[in-house]
Amino acid sequence: MVMILRFMDRPVLPEDEEVMSGSISHQAATHYLDVDDTRFAYRLFGSAGGTPLVLCHRFRATMDHWDPALLDILASEGPVIVFDNAGVGFSTGRAADSIAGMAAAAASFIDALGYKQVDLLGWSLGGTVAQQLALDRPQLVRRLVLAGTSPGGVPDSPRAPDKVWQVAGKPVNDDEDFLYLFFTESAVSRELGLASLRRLDRRLLESRAAVALESVQRQAAAIGAWGAGKNSAYDRLHEIKAPTLVANGVHDIMTHAYNSYVISQRVPSAQLILYPDAGHGFLFQYPKQFGKHVLEFLGPPTGAGEPQPLTNILPAHHKEKP
Repeated sequence: MVMILRFMDRPVLPEDEEVMSGSISHQAATHYLDVDDTRFAYRLFGSAGGTPLVLCHRFRATMDHWDPALLDILASEGPVIVFDNAGVGFSTGRAADSIAGMAAAAASFIDALGYKQVDLLGWSLGGTVAQQLALDRPQLVRRLVLAGTSPGGVPDSPRAPDKVWQVAGKPVNDDEDFLYLFFTESAVSRELGLASLRRLDRRLLESRAAVALESVQRQAAAIGAWGAGKNSAYDRLHEIKAPTLVANGVHDIMTHAYNSYVISQRVPSAQLILYPDAGHGFLFQYPKQFGKHVLEFLGPPTGAGEPQPLTNILPAHHKEKP
């Protein structure tokens, strides 16, 4: 099923201060979990009960780069886990230089938390990791959400403009860089993009979270190989058994929406939603709409309830923030 949305009016967003003052995700504490030679940093928050939703992030992003407006909606009906993979952000270890290596690290983290099954949401690079994990560990993944991503090696897939990687590869990106990469040129998209960036500031201005240069280079190598079809998921998409929601902005210049369409055609139980006047950052431009679509796709929680304190829903063997 393919759904192309049309929003006739500007999406209504609450004022940033209202969003942040009662934000579950913004108030969530950072915890650590040691797995072999890696110490994973993560946060777990939301309603107790139900299948945990694990989020896998984009290129050069840490768990502080998730928009709290989206996280709070996702957490309203079940537990949500954001984490930094090995060698990224607040996690130690060495970042993998392949998507398979990143998926293996993510799987080791989930296993160490003690979960037998999770839902996965992967955006961009995180979407490639989520695909690989669904292929490598099908029993671990109950439902799969793939946002703005590619299966790699798609024949005739439109290439990203050269400017994309010139901007994405800058040592430091400013607002205009993010607006170019993630949103469209329309006034509405830019306004909503800036609102998202200001919501992100609330954590980032304090934490200064970033990805080290060596890890960025290893991520870029993994993306390059995957995009060229080297050990990518394209020829194996039919093996993904988990029900899958594929989503993107219709004007994504980083990972063309054609890739999302291809995934939706080759994964047996996939459905596709394309968001109007939106680019790679559609999920931050439309956090309410996308969040609600994800929750509808995941289905009702098995143990719904009011949001619980983090300590009430943490699995065993976690470590408190030093």
